[in-house]
Amino acid sequence: MVAIGNFFFKYRNWIFILFYAALFIPSPALFCSCRFGEHYYIYPIALGLFTTCLGQLIRGLTIGLAYIVRGGKEGKPYAEGLVTEGIFRHCRNPLYVGNILMLLGVGILANSLIYVGIMIPVFLFIYQAIVLAEENFLRGKFGPGFDEYCKNVNRWIPNLKGIGATFKSMEFNWKRWILKEHTTQFIWICGITLILLLNYPHLTNYSECTRNWALGIILGVWVLIYALIRVLKKTGRFKE
Repeated sequence: MVAIGNFFFKYRNWIFILFYAALFIPSPALFCSCRFGEHYYIYPIALGLFTTCLGQLIRGLTIGLAYIVRGGKEGKPYAEGLVTEGIFRHCRNPLYVGNILMLLGVGILANSLIYVGIMIPVFLFIYQAIVLAEENFLRGKFGPGFDEYCKNVNRWIPNLKGIGATFKSMEFNWKRWILKEHTTQFIWICGITLILLLNYPHLTNYSECTRNWALGIILGVWVLIYALIRVLKKTGRFKE
């Protein structure tokens, strides 16, 4: 599993994008009018948005409270130090938990049985392998310190005990959140916009013209906001 994880770690960013694109594969519906009534679409929209926004919230809190300098160096796991503050006090892999919830949420939002039933389990396998590879590296670098951390903090399921004290003891760095997350947020929110307007004609009264105008305006706004952040970041006018 460690060898598999090292392979997927190298391409983890592309994997996330490919799984996002897979949302648009035709699939039987999770929720349909024959079982949930005329307003069946309320269920995937409400449940999907809640789940995917929860994932983004977890990512945002993780980065804003205590950003972990752990990533790829020459395509391999790398860490400058063992971060155990912020959300990392409650879960060892909160960013990955956020990613899983984000993709599961948009899968539900897309009302895709194939995505939720097949793609998400494959995604979970890949992330489990990546985490095992990262833990192998961290254990080799930090030794007993990492083992002690593993004893006290769950790998996947967040322990919310003391979460209030964590929030009170730290300041949320919203600038860092935007700087580190703006590309992920852009892809995520554009995907949500496309799913809502393309999959649910109910939202635009079945008017193709209204849908196309809404798509153009909303996506145009997201592109302008993203471009503005990129320009401000590159010119140094917006930084941590």
